[in-house]
Amino acid sequence: MTPVLEIKDLKTYFKTPRGVAKAVDGVSFAIPKGGTFALVGESGCGKSITALSVIQLVPEPAGYIASGEILLNGRDIVDLTEREKRGIRGNNISMIFQEPMTSLNPVLTIGEQIMEAITLHQGKTRKDARRAAIEMLGRVKLPDPASLLSAYPHSLSGGMRQRVMIAIALSCRPDLLIADEPTTALDVTIQAQIIDLIDELKREMSTAVLLITHNMALVYTHAETVGVMYAGKIAELSPTKTLFRNPMHPYTVKLLRSIPGQEKRGLKLDTIPGAVPPATSYPVGCRFSGRCPREMEGCANIEPPLVERAPGHFVACHLHDPEFMSKPYSKPLRHEPDELPSLAVPHEKRETLLEVKGLKTYYPIRKGLLKRVKGHLKAVDGIDLTVRKGSTLALVGESGCGKTTAGKSIIQLIRPTEGKIIFNGRELTTLSEKGLRPFKSRMQIIFQDPYSSLNPRLTVKETIEEGIRALNPGLAKKAREEKIAETLLRVGLSAETMQRYPHEFSGGQRQRIGIARALAVDPEFIVCDEAVSALDVSVQAQILNLLKSIQRDFGLSFLFITHDLGVVEYIADEVAVMYGGRIVEKGPTEEIFSNPKDAYTKRLLDAVPKIDASLLASWKLP
Repeated sequence: MTPVLEIKDLKTYFKTPRGVAKAVDGVSFAIPKGGTFALVGESGCGKSITALSVIQLVPEPAGYIASGEILLNGRDIVDLTEREKRGIRGNNISMIFQEPMTSLNPVLTIGEQIMEAITLHQGKTRKDARRAAIEMLGRVKLPDPASLLSAYPHSLSGGMRQRVMIAIALSCRPDLLIADEPTTALDVTIQAQIIDLIDELKREMSTAVLLITHNMALVYTHAETVGVMYAGKIAELSPTKTLFRNPMHPYTVKLLRSIPGQEKRGLKLDTIPGAVPPATSYPVGCRFSGRCPREMEGCANIEPPLVERAPGHFVACHLHDPEFMSKPYSKPLRHEPDELPSLAVPHEKRETLLEVKGLKTYYPIRKGLLKRVKGHLKAVDGIDLTVRKGSTLALVGESGCGKTTAGKSIIQLIRPTEGKIIFNGRELTTLSEKGLRPFKSRMQIIFQDPYSSLNPRLTVKETIEEGIRALNPGLAKKAREEKIAETLLRVGLSAETMQRYPHEFSGGQRQRIGIARALAVDPEFIVCDEAVSALDVSVQAQILNLLKSIQRDFGLSFLFITHDLGVVEYIADEVAVMYGGRIVEKGPTEEIFSNPKDAYTKRLLDAVPKIDASLLASWKLP
């Protein structure tokens, strides 16, 4: 049977001031009718550019398909005219983008955006297009589809916007659906609903799916085949269950071993040193050389071909080439141990550092010409929490339940409406701004998006120094600089980075700068607000290791706000589950995960995609 999509030796390049960037450099794979192919790898590996090449949306004039074939139902679509490509795009191939808010037109109603796709590709009248749009919104399980037609994107939640994107993508019953990180920013319950919906519609319409994600558990539970991409090439290609049972490439093993979870508690997560090389200057030989835990002398100069080493299992690695391994240049340059070192935080009896009693934070709802208060939005509606010294309390729940508002209220970034916040025996809510000043350095926050929370006009030095000057004005200039250099080293950055700007760093490095900014004022308590949710699993592992080592060495306490329950299992000592502004269940992490009492907690845990527990300890480096 002819595959719906077959890619043969695809090369997509970009012209840049630093030379030609080989973003996709010889990629081949196929997806059958009704099948799901997952493409995984770190940011910068070429996954999204592969997807844009397939749907023929490579940014021009800098980007271009240098060579290769993209066969859709046996027809090569690379050399079609722009008019022919428009006929295929949206009709035969549709795409769900990572961020629906930036993908939906904010000035058009939901109905106009769905009907546009239907009338353009199916030639239906507006009346028929409206009927089809209502039907499709109903099929993606959105409430009251008819009234939603007149709504604008900003009035919908993240999960609802993503459902609208799916409705638009599937409105013309495409042969191929490309889902580029469709659930990254969504809660576990919404994520499960979205993926189940894609699976259901895939079965119903026999649509082929190209899934791009860094969620390996999602790959394990929903894809039949997986391609591991690194530096523009496929490093490993295999049926999903085969790859998870027996990963052959060291890069794949390192990715899998960086996944946090309960079985890793007390251990350091595996990480990948360095970063993906720039697409303008790949190594001559194996592109993973330099980062590989099994690097050999010949790896940097000899490129490994993608070869079938087991039935249906392809890998590009010299370790599985008997001829290469028989040569003198197969001498190992390094050999990392398989055992992961301990990173346990002492569990002796801890004193209470923070106590929250009856915390309420309400926002006024103003209406009318005079903007009179007509009611209140009860973001946090009477919660009690306790955080002990040197421990981590995770606050979990769906978006909109009040987690972030609670975190900001606790450290007084938002003044609570009611309740008590007792920090080290001192009640904070009754203090004036001047009275709170001594506590500002002791309570800090790390935000979700380090790029938007760092001032692009300030260097790293100026960013960190700003907090020190505000909260410790008596510190001399030389002492401040020494403090900044010391803090950067503590988070794994060199002192030379002080004069650089945020845009010059990767996402993981920027998050380290955010952590350094918080640590520079010697806090005792830090709110981590979705601090790792937008990061690749390998970078996420580095940040989690960093936070745990800082906690072990300096006795810091964390309030960890997240929707990633795997991270919670790994890092948290206790868990509080929040719903509708209130705490519905709290207790030790192991107890909450093994024996949840509340129905909402059970629903949250049931929604988490899981890898077979028997595989988690079996991933060994070749």
